[in-house]
Amino acid sequence: MLNVTPLTADYAPRQLELMRNTVARDCSSEEFNLFVAAARRAGLDPFRRQISAIVFNKKSAEKRRMAIITTIDGLRSIAGRSLRYRPDDQEPSFTYDPDLKGPTNPLGIDRVMVRVYIRDQGGNEWHPVVGVAYWSEFVPVADEWVDDERTGSRKPSGRQFLDPKSQWAKMPRLMLAKCAEAIAIRRAFPEDLSGLYEASEVDRQQLAEAVLPSDLIEAEATQQRLDRIGAGGRTITFQFHPVEPLEQVPVGQVADRALAAYGSLDARQKAWFESVNRAGLQEFWALSPTDALGLKSEMERLRAAETDAA
Repeated sequence: MLNVTPLTADYAPRQLELMRNTVARDCSSEEFNLFVAAARRAGLDPFRRQISAIVFNKKSAEKRRMAIITTIDGLRSIAGRSLRYRPDDQEPSFTYDPDLKGPTNPLGIDRVMVRVYIRDQGGNEWHPVVGVAYWSEFVPVADEWVDDERTGSRKPSGRQFLDPKSQWAKMPRLMLAKCAEAIAIRRAFPEDLSGLYEASEVDRQQLAEAVLPSDLIEAEATQQRLDRIGAGGRTITFQFHPVEPLEQVPVGQVADRALAAYGSLDARQKAWFESVNRAGLQEFWALSPTDALGLKSEMERLRAAETDAA
């Protein structure tokens, strides 16, 4: 885990003022303090655009929130400092569907899987951590507007399009792979990267509603949609085994699925499970504290039994 340095370390007052007026110009005092602390903790340079702040819903106090944006190289750099990270030596694995081809998906991409590796604490064994990104969840599409001949105003036509000048149109595989890699790196290092999003993950529709046109020039594409609702209700992302992909698990199934997987792992894999799924377990606690407490107790019992047997 990276060490947190003093809020104003290495920054002169004039530098802080410049930062406040440029990369964090829409931040309140509290948001600015949080942003500077996050930049220092991550060891990224705001003046080189390695990290920046975007404020959504600036005119609504209830909906207002800040997103801290970095680059994929920034995420890799942070993970690399741990000396426990290495990228995959294989190309991203894409899945295509011809039925998905159209104006907003010229290649018919369904999803991409990217794998990174994390080494055990104090050990030499490497475990894969997988990130999966779906085209439909990340592509920055826009609604087409047409003139209404009857009223003389403009209205949505019901069709959507992909900006032909955007990086998503020019380099669709690269853009989606960056999203998947960012997911994988954050899952591998949740404590160091919690709250940091790669620029390709930022939702263009939210940006269009919340920031100025000049802000849109800076932001490349869409933020991962948080708090996504699955077909059967709320879901949480888990990886149950090092060789298995990520899954969206309904909240009602989390305890049973997690306990079954945890019980089948050896001591080293149990440590891996707790590290990789830390964010998911915390979210489960927030949504279902009683079930989460029961799961925690059973996991502790399994660990104790394994220790006694050894």
